This record gives sequence, structure tokens and C-alpha cells, in this order.
Amino acid sequence: MRGNDPGCSVTGLVWYVAYGSNLSASRFSCYLRGGRPTGAAVTYPGARDHSPPRDGKALWIPGVVYFATRSRAWGGGRALYDPDAPGTAAARAYLITAGQFADIVAQEMYRAPATDLDLSEVTTTGRAQIGDGRYETLIRLAHDEGAPMVTFTAPWGIQDVPLLSPSARYLQTLGHGLREAHGCDHQAAARYLASLPGAREAWTTEQITSLLAPDVAGARRAGRRE
Repeated sequence: MRGNDPGCSVTGLVWYVAYGSNLSASRFSCYLRGGRPTGAAVTYPGARDHSPPRDGKALWIPGVVYFATRSRAWGGGRALYDPDAPGTAAARAYLITAGQFADIVAQEMYRAPATDLDLSEVTTTGRAQIGDGRYETLIRLAHDEGAPMVTFTAPWGIQDVPLLSPSARYLQTLGHGLREAHGCDHQAAARYLASLPGAREAWTTEQITSLLAPDVAGARRAGRRE
């Protein structure tokens, strides 16, 4: 995909911008190839096209990630994104086809991939609501060499829904994905996750560090006792 026409990628390539468990490439691969992510309770059928992403990169996006509504796959609160809230959120972009993007949205809603999405509205206006579900509001964040950078979230904002603490296994997946994509250490990943609404009310940085690197956290505690 080249060129500057926002509509040119409707049936071409899309940068899918992940901010939750799909920060982890191995977890994301279950949406493409099918399978059950480590620690999850749901097995995914995979996309109609099993091809791997053409490219990928880490980035920060404007807005806030928070945890709310209960995840069937992970238990506890799921990651949602409010693009209108002040702040910045860690993300990872995957360059995939528009058809693969549609299949990811379907699986996020626990539906079998079947049909493509019309992305002309989101690529033109920056936002499109394709349903009332928690991951059926599409947001265009930017363009990169003609391919739109698109994510999905709930139709509501952070102030409109009760926060819900994420589970340990979900935080582990997010933390490992953060380290993998952004090259940060366990402590930096834990600090970021512990700062997010829904997590910060229930988890400390040290507790999340223990989830991500139990040997490191244990050694630190042992050192303090000596």
C-alpha cells in the first residue's frame, strides 16, 4: 500500500493497533492461525487468512487503557481504550490485511470469522461504530505510508462503566507483550500496568513484578530481609 488516499486501504493493508493482550505476538498469532493462548480459557478458530503480519512496531498512542467488564477468556477486567482521555498508552501495531482485521474483530466478540468489514467510514472520518459491543467501535489513529492505523474499543468512555481489576494471568500476558514490543524490563512493564485504571486500585507495582519475574521480585524481598 502506498499513496495518501485514506480510503485506499479499505480492501488492502491495515495497521492493527493492539493495546491489550495482543501486545504479545504469540497471543496475537492465535487470532491468525487459531489456538488457545497460554493462560486463556478460550480457543480461537483463527482468521480465514493465516498469513503472518507483514510488519510490526511498537508505539505510544494518545488516550488511556483501563480495565472494565469481565473477560470470558482471562477472568477479571479486560483492557479497553479511551482515546479521548488524557494520557498516552503503550501499543503495538501489526500490518495485516483488511480481511484479517475483520476476523480479529469477530473473534474479539467471540464470533466465527465470516465476512469483511467496510472500513471506509473509519478511514475517512476517524471513527465508526459497527455494533454496540465492547470491541465494535473502530478508531483510526493515524496513517503510515498510506495504510490506516486502526484499533477498536467500546462505545463508552472510562467514566461510563465501573472499573474491574484484571486477573493475574491477563497481567502476565500484557506484561510479557510490553517487554517484547517495547524492550522494557520487568519493573518498567509492571509500573505501567500498575498505573492503569482498574489495575491500580487492586495491584501494586511489586505484585505485578512478581507475576512477570517472580525470581527477580523474590530476590529483592530476600535482600531487604537480610
